[in-house]
Amino acid sequence: MVVGNYKVQVYDYSVKDYLPSAPGLGMFVEVRDPEHEIVLSRTYAAEGRFTFTSHLAGEHVVCLHSNSTAWFSSGQLRVHLDIQVGEHAVDYSQIQAKDKLSELQLRIRQLLDQVEQITKEQNYQRYREERFRQTSESTNQRVLWWSIAQTLILLLTGFWQMRHLKSFFEAKKLV
Repeated sequence: MVVGNYKVQVYDYSVKDYLPSAPGLGMFVEVRDPEHEIVLSRTYAAEGRFTFTSHLAGEHVVCLHSNSTAWFSSGQLRVHLDIQVGEHAVDYSQIQAKDKLSELQLRIRQLLDQVEQITKEQNYQRYREERFRQTSESTNQRVLWWSIAQTLILLLTGFWQMRHLKSFFEAKKLV
């Protein structure tokens, strides 16, 4: 689970301060997974939060676009972004109030979530290690074939030079 909190402000250089939010100003948020599939695509207000759950391991791309085409002549837009991932994105005080859990039950839930997060992180590291190993083996194989090709080209060039020099010396009657 990923939670992003953001705030869009107009910074005015003439007064060197942030202005109150302009009317109609907002953000268009688009999130893509590692396979470039759209996970989230939505327009939000100038300040708020977006959440999504990632189902694939890997790098996700978060794009924030202003929904305004107005030109702010006195300043520029600034976006403050805070992204929380995994167990940090869960608000346990809300869970405790909603499920009416005791302190001990809440702590057990937190520990179970941490164990689940650690398991997911280990699986992700295994996946990354496997991809790195595949890349290394592929590179090693390409280097091997490149060196074999270079050796063959070197041997063929040497053979051609010897034949060419031999015919040259025979034509000049030096041999």
